[in-house]
Amino acid sequence: MRELSLNILDIAENSFKAKATEIEIIVKVDVNFLTISVIDNGVGMDEEFLKRVTDPFTTTRTTRKVGMGIPLIKMQAELCEGSFDIQSTKGVGTTLTASFKTNHIDRPPLGDIAETIVSLIADLKGAELTFRYELEGEEEFVLSTKEVKEELGDAIPIDTPDVLIFIKDLIKENIKLSIGGFSL
Repeated sequence: MRELSLNILDIAENSFKAKATEIEIIVKVDVNFLTISVIDNGVGMDEEFLKRVTDPFTTTRTTRKVGMGIPLIKMQAELCEGSFDIQSTKGVGTTLTASFKTNHIDRPPLGDIAETIVSLIADLKGAELTFRYELEGEEEFVLSTKEVKEELGDAIPIDTPDVLIFIKDLIKENIKLSIGGFSL
């Protein structure tokens, strides 16, 4: 995948498939590293499957025998002098964290994270999503679908096109303010 936001989309979709009701996506930027974490409370993985999850020929899909999402983000992180970690407990959930050296020539761009988050919100499947953007030395930006739904009340669904456009613009504006308009 050419953009890290597409990796995030793929991993979060795995969380939906794992029956997660809460998913947290954290993008943390500091001087040296861009770190991405996806945390869910889905069904989790047993130790045996967790040991094999970074192998592209390990997948839970029945439609094909290859799963590239997790192996690809692991490879990208390691190629960029970063790190990769995945922790999972059966019945509790999974935490995936990948970091990328910020100024490494091979680091993929973050991409359109606002579009990724809005795509996930449009397809929540009953889950709650929290997006957290942290920039070293700055206030963090947090978007919680639970809080947005509380503000909207029962009258307006969160996946209404106008609401999704508002959320997308809100994310873009807050990230732009955080990084001074520079592209990650």
